[in-house]
This record gives sequence, C-alpha cells and structure tokens, in this order.
Amino acid sequence: MTDDTSARLLSVLHDLNHHFVRSVAEADVQWFDRHLSRDFYNTNPDGTLIDRAAFLAQIGRGSPVTGLHEHDVKIRLLGHFAIIHARTSYTKPDGSPGRGWYTDDWQLTPEGWRCVSAHVSRS
Repeated sequence: MTDDTSARLLSVLHDLNHHFVRSVAEADVQWFDRHLSRDFYNTNPDGTLIDRAAFLAQIGRGSPVTGLHEHDVKIRLLGHFAIIHARTSYTKPDGSPGRGWYTDDWQLTPEGWRCVSAHVSRS
C-alpha cells in the first residue's frame, strides 16, 4: 500500500470515526444503518453484548449524556481492516463530567468501510 493510499484511507476512517460519535450524540440511526456491517456487535459499558438490531434500537432511544466528544484518536490501519481506539468526554445527566474509551473495528468491503464491532467503557 502506498503512502498516498494509506493517507487517504486514514482520512476516510478519521471522518467515519467522527461521524460515529456524532451519530451516537444525535441518535442518527440512518447513519449507522448505512455504516454497520450486517453482523455487527457492540459491547456496552455494562458488559452486555448486543447485535446490530439491538444497537440501532438503542441509538434510536437517544443517549442520556450530552456534549459527547472524541479525543486521542488512534487509528491502526491493517490492510483492509482498521482498529480505532479513542477517549470520550461528555456530561452525565446529573451535570457531572464523564469520560470513557471505545474501540471500533472497521472492515473495507466492496461497498466501503463497515464497522463490524464496537466496545465502549466508562471510567
């Protein structure tokens, strides 16, 4: 893979990562419907593992936190697969600050990048 190709792919993944977080904050189910693989799974902060349909329903209910932002994004490009690690900050419903980490796994398919799994933790 050339440096130009890697740079282009990293730019696309950076944009997808930003929109993933934005879509959680805005309950944008349509964005997720377009960008999740059919066999997507998510691990919630409470340890529950949910499939694509349950995740879309969860997103549709909206997030109880506000001001969700990503920080310290690290994208590891491994050919047609990528792992994104990042930190989050947000405001909890009681007004106190919150933070966490997430890891999202992306696969490059003929249709474009699709998120195949996600894991969220809170600290």
